[in-house]
Parts: sequence; C-alpha cells; structure tokens
Amino acid sequence: MTHDHDLVLRPTEAQTAAALNPPARRPAATPHGGASRPVMTGRNGGDLVVETLAGLGATTVFGLPGQHALGMFDALRRSALRYVGLRVENNAGFAADAYGRITGEAAPLLLSTGPGALTSLAALHEAASASAPVLAISSQIPTAGLGGGRHGYLHELPDQAASFRGVVKSVHTVRAQSQIPSAIAAAWKSALTAPHGPVWVEIPQDVLLAETSVPVVTAVDATPDELAPRPELTAVAADLLSRAARPAIIAGGGVVRSDAAGKLRQLAETLNAPVVTTYGGKGAFPWHHPLSLQSWLEDRHTTDFLEDADVLLVVGSGLGELSSNYHTFKPRGRVIQIEADLGKLESNHPALGIHADARLALQALLETVTPREDDQAADRVRALLSRVAERIAAQQLTLEQDVLASVRRALPAGSPSFWDMTILAYWAWSAFDAQAPNLMHSAQGAGGLGYGFPAALGAAAADPTRPVLAVSGDGGALYSIAELATARQHDLPVTWLIVDDGGYGILREYMTDAFGKPTATELSRPDYVALSESFGVPAVRTSPETLETDLAKALAAPGPSVVVLPALLRMFAPTHLED
Repeated sequence: MTHDHDLVLRPTEAQTAAALNPPARRPAATPHGGASRPVMTGRNGGDLVVETLAGLGATTVFGLPGQHALGMFDALRRSALRYVGLRVENNAGFAADAYGRITGEAAPLLLSTGPGALTSLAALHEAASASAPVLAISSQIPTAGLGGGRHGYLHELPDQAASFRGVVKSVHTVRAQSQIPSAIAAAWKSALTAPHGPVWVEIPQDVLLAETSVPVVTAVDATPDELAPRPELTAVAADLLSRAARPAIIAGGGVVRSDAAGKLRQLAETLNAPVVTTYGGKGAFPWHHPLSLQSWLEDRHTTDFLEDADVLLVVGSGLGELSSNYHTFKPRGRVIQIEADLGKLESNHPALGIHADARLALQALLETVTPREDDQAADRVRALLSRVAERIAAQQLTLEQDVLASVRRALPAGSPSFWDMTILAYWAWSAFDAQAPNLMHSAQGAGGLGYGFPAALGAAAADPTRPVLAVSGDGGALYSIAELATARQHDLPVTWLIVDDGGYGILREYMTDAFGKPTATELSRPDYVALSESFGVPAVRTSPETLETDLAKALAAPGPSVVVLPALLRMFAPTHLED
C-alpha cells in the first residue's frame, strides 16, 4: 500500500530561506496576564506540529481547543490542514477513530491538558480495542512543571502520560521544539505499524508557544514497518490446510484493516473452506458466497460447526469473548492463528501461532497451499444457516428482523454505517450484510456508549461524497447529542437513526433475565425530533412500517438528518447459557 507520507518532499529555495529566517515575533502572552496582551506573530512550536502533520500526509485534524493547546490551534490558521472541531473530546476521539478506519491513515486528534486529555480516554480505549490508527497530540503544563511536583498549574496532573500508557500503543513526551517532528513521526509510524492503534504525544504549553528557529518541516519519513510471517510457519500451515478433511476459517478485523479480503476469498475458494466473519471482521468475506457462514458467532450451531473442523484457520482475531461465543468454543482440531497483535497470539487457544500482518500471511499461504476438492462444503454451509434461521424463527422476532432488513435496504451500496451499543446493533453484528470490507463499524471493541454518531461524522469528513448512517439507542444518543451542532456546522452527510425505547434496552434485558426486574435502566428523554430541529437538523419520527422509506429519503438528502424510531426491540436468545 502506498501512503502519502512515503514521499520525501524537498523544500524550495524560498521555503528554505523562510525557515532559516522566520518572521519577527512579539513576546508570548502570559495566561491570565495583565491589561495589555501582546499579539503573537510568526512561527511557534505549534507550527512545527502542523507542519509535521502536513509533511506526513495528514489533511484533516479533529479536536477541541484549550488554554495550554492554543499554540497548536493558532498554527492551524497558517496551515492547509482542515480542522473538524467537535463539542466533547471523547466524541472528537470517536470521529478520529472512524476517520482512521475509513482512510487507513493515522487521524490526528488535537487536545488540551488535563480534563480535555482525560475526557478522550474512552475513545482511545475503543481505538485500541479495534486497532484504529489515531494520533492524539495533547498539550501539557509548562516544562518547569513536569516531573511530578505539585506546582499548582491549571490542569496539572502528576504524570499525565501515565493515564494513557495502559490504553495506547506508545507514548511520546516532548520537552524541546527540536523534538516535535521526530516525536510525531515516531508516533505516526507506531500508529500505522500492524497492529494499528492509537498513540499519544504530549507537548508542554511553553514549547508550543515559544518562537521557533527550527526550519520549516517539509521532509518527514515515517513509513510503517511491515510484519511479514516466518516462512517455516506458513509452510507448515499450508501443508495442514492442504491435507485437511474439514477446514474452516474465522476471519477477524485484521483482515479488513490489512485490506486482505480479496486474498481471503481466493484462499477460501482454493481450499473449499467455509468462512465465518467476526463482528469486527464483518465484510471481510462476501455475505452470500456459497462458503459464507456469515457472522452467527453467538449461536451454538455455528460453534459446533467450527469445533468440528479438523483444521481451523483464524486470521486477524484473538478469539476473544464475542468471537468465541463467550468462551464456550472449544476447538477439537488443529488451530492456525495469524495475528499481528502479539498479545493476542495463542492467548485463548493453543495454536500454530503466526505473528504477522494478515495480508502478508494470506499471500504466503496462497503461494504454497494445494487446492482442495470438496463437493459437500457448500451443502454443509447451507445446512448450518438453515438451522440458525430455524432457531431465530422459533423465537417470534419478526419486528427486529424487519427493522434490520429495512435499514439494509435503505442504506445505499458503498455507504458506511456506524453502530452504537444498542439492541439493533447487536442484531446487526450477527445478521447484517456489510456488503464490502470496511463499511460496518461498531463500538464492540471496548463496548462504550456514544460511539455511533460522532464516528459517523468522522467517516463523513473522510469522504463527504456518500451518505453515512449512524445507529444509536436513546440512551447512547444522549452521550453525543451535542454533536448535532458539529454536523450542522460542517454540513456533514450523516443520517442518525435513533431507536427510542425509553431506556438502556440491552441492560434492561440483562437485568430482567438475571434478577427478575431491571434497575436504573429507565430514562426520561427529550423529544428528539424537536431537539434535532433546534440545531437546524431536519428530523422525522417514523415507524417500523415506514422506516425504509423515511430512512432512504433522509440518506438521499444533503447534509445531516435524524430519523427517530420509537420501538421496543428484543434480543434473540443466547446459546452460551444453555447446558
């Protein structure tokens, strides 16, 4: 894959002269200073930040300004970078997460110190769990305050970076302006080296504000490392798969992130191996392919099918809680696991572990496997899907299936969707046809509320030429309702479907099943139609019968819109609790 930041740009003579002779600068303003505040001119440390980002190939940044970060935000005024400002730091993080998933590039997220930085933690947790490349750049208290002393600076923390070390891939603390380009480039490389993930850079306020004599940043090389498989391991894996009687494949999010769906399909067809996609890997394999087991992982029939495989290839998945039917999956055959995240390799099941990027490992297998003939593979797939359909049909859940089908029909081909933690999303994990790689995303990595709408805004910022769908429950919607202002301000083509059931619906079900009655799940909520219209965003209240028409109309209209569906949906019965 070619990245813009692989290109090394040479400065022109004019650029070199400007860099070595920066414009004169007046003294920096002091926070909460006296009556006269000197106006800043010329380049400062913030310019080094935005110049480095532009040199790496970034075109869009997300975030929120704050007092310590003003040097970065002022520098945006002198750059060609597009700024998409959200109303809450956590939502800005979700937007950057989605931008990274859609583009495959590191999404810059500019934040301020202390409360602003900490408010982004839940979003960075989701990005880490879903391997989304987010480059978070935060300000810090002045350099004199670093080191853990209690100096009483605004937003002061004893060790701000410590709050992020257990969440992000890498942490980079800057203490001098000359360190800024290298620190950001190292972070960019870290975010985009498999497994992708969020990274953290922090820069003190005085470093950002001070006049700089560092030349204009124009040539930045931060090419990600490739994680190639060891050939002796892929040779053994290819031999096992070629000689298998009943091979099967579990395709996870790593297949989508490495753009390996085409190679996965070729390998599955060569081996005649049925494929199930995890919830994070939806779209990695064609939904209606004769070898597609779809995504019914939370189903004992699928679990039994995978346990019966004599050789099971797991690509880009750690076989965690959701991908293993809540750890009830117990493979009886030989497991081959291809995984870029070393911490996930053989963490749940013994396997022939191959630490590699999915695309490179699948290519190696394609070059060495022997084609298999199996006239019964497609028949076994059809039989399994029939048993799953019969189980669901016996539960009389036609409303839920009809609603999900209406959403699928209304959503244009090629349009991405972003799903919050809500009952309809749980249905979508198993039953929604994502149609192509990288088009359906949810917060199932970390499982926090509020992801769907701000993430959809980030996706629309990445590609405003196609409509984007966001799906939330009424509980999750209130986490990000302020971003209606963002959608309107930037005129982003996002349609937000809010399923209003008057509470935290899935928690209501969990508590009722476990304790006989729910507690703390019922919510007083606003009139979402009126509230949306107060932001200048058109909205409509729909019904299950008119949902497809209303949703399609909203998606076809320019700019943001809201569709509210009052409905009480239920989940299908789980199988992991059965004897």
